[in-house]
Amino acid sequence: MSSRLKEKVTAAIRKFNKSRSRSGSGDKTAEAGGGGGANVNGAGSNVGGAKNPNVNAMAVGVGVTAESPGKRLRRQDNKVSPATSRMVMSVNAQHAPDHSIRARRLMKEYKEIQKMHNSKRDPVFTVELINDNLYEWYARLHIVDPDSKLAKDMAEMSIPFILLHLVFPDNFPFAPPFMRVVEPRIEKGFVMEGGAICMELLTPRGWASAYTVEAVLMQFAASLVKGQGRIVRKTKSAKEFSRRTAEEAFRSLVKTHEKYGWVTPALSDG
Repeated sequence: MSSRLKEKVTAAIRKFNKSRSRSGSGDKTAEAGGGGGANVNGAGSNVGGAKNPNVNAMAVGVGVTAESPGKRLRRQDNKVSPATSRMVMSVNAQHAPDHSIRARRLMKEYKEIQKMHNSKRDPVFTVELINDNLYEWYARLHIVDPDSKLAKDMAEMSIPFILLHLVFPDNFPFAPPFMRVVEPRIEKGFVMEGGAICMELLTPRGWASAYTVEAVLMQFAASLVKGQGRIVRKTKSAKEFSRRTAEEAFRSLVKTHEKYGWVTPALSDG
């Protein structure tokens, strides 16, 4: 081999060795913490305080490829955060159909009452939902004892029905509905301030889950007559005739009867 050829081969070998030396130096720097990506992976691979050697080897041998901002945004857009997930679940729950005991019971009773009313020419009472709310009803009592003074008052004053408002609590039918007279104003007949109704059946003590809305309304019609209820022709009281007044009067009534008992009216009398 000529001297010039030997010099060329020697120069090529030196250049190759220098290239390998630089590459090895870069790897050592990454292992020592000079490469930010390798450190992040190493820290993230700690489980119970010990590093995962497989993850470290992959980080050092392969290297960490920086993720572009656009790619990162696209990846994040495809994820749903826990807060958003909870919000979606909450919205879906609000629009989910209510299959509770209260809903099933009231839907069954409402359908049965409507069917019964459609089969009669002159029903004693009718019901309707308030603003399509299954838990709040209007009931119209069209017929009371025709021999009663109350029936005569209704005929003379051209009042076609007595309007009642019923609200069913969350634990219905294991708790009674709240019911009050909306119009006309009635005195006696166990009707109190604001239209509250003094009837043991409507209290937690006198209520039974087997009672139906029909039974409540028929019991109320009987108590009106038995208590000699009359329609108020001239308003004597300046007190507000409202639901709030009725609720206050009914709470006071329940406390009184819980303390002294139900002497009048008894459950059988309304």
